[in-house]
Amino acid sequence: MAEVSKRLASDGLESGWAKLADGRWEGARASFEKVLASEETPEAFEGLSWAAWWLDELEWVEADAEALPFGDGEFDVVTSSLGAIFAPDHRAVADELLRVCRPGGTIGMINFTSEGLAAEFFALFAPYAPPPPPGAVPPVMWGSEDHVRELFGDRVASLEMTRREYTERAGSPRRYREFFKQTFGPAVAIYASLADQPDRAAALDRDFLDFATRSNRGAPGGEAEYRYEYLLVMAKKRDE
Repeated sequence: MAEVSKRLASDGLESGWAKLADGRWEGARASFEKVLASEETPEAFEGLSWAAWWLDELEWVEADAEALPFGDGEFDVVTSSLGAIFAPDHRAVADELLRVCRPGGTIGMINFTSEGLAAEFFALFAPYAPPPPPGAVPPVMWGSEDHVRELFGDRVASLEMTRREYTERAGSPRRYREFFKQTFGPAVAIYASLADQPDRAAALDRDFLDFATRSNRGAPGGEAEYRYEYLLVMAKKRDE
């Protein structure tokens, strides 16, 4: 989950990570400005720290998206790019997004949808991951317009939602797998938990490569491409 500084214009909420994923470095830089990030998966810091050199100022704050260590109304803009969706208690996350946003401020989210490739991607890891806590809601539910409306309710003055798509690229399906093994927090954690189970780790490797191969939409002989649908959420918190 990311808390973006007060300098961030609302039109940059969607574009930053989407442009970065699509290789448009300068456009992403202009969208991000200065960032304060809060991530509740410690392993993700290793995967994201490569970007620190590229941004003018970047501070990582380990935190729980369900209980943010920030004051009420501290931010003009609060945004999460494919991050807060992984916390199991969606109601608590929505409450926190609204709490730390000032009245009249903006909340922006990019959330994977259940109809897109992300659902299959997450299903890949399910047999190898610990069981979710009781009552946990799947991350892709944040990609449901009805679910988001129900979570924010009448606490927002306006709520705009649009389905879009971005593309991830890698040199090959095998390289795609290796990149995520090294940089995607949940994958890093799951592989670490299988360190003393080499047979299961090898099975996950095979399943991951099979997913990366059959999901590749790149041209033959070119880069591997993976198209993920997401829901862009733009909300304005109601004035008190």
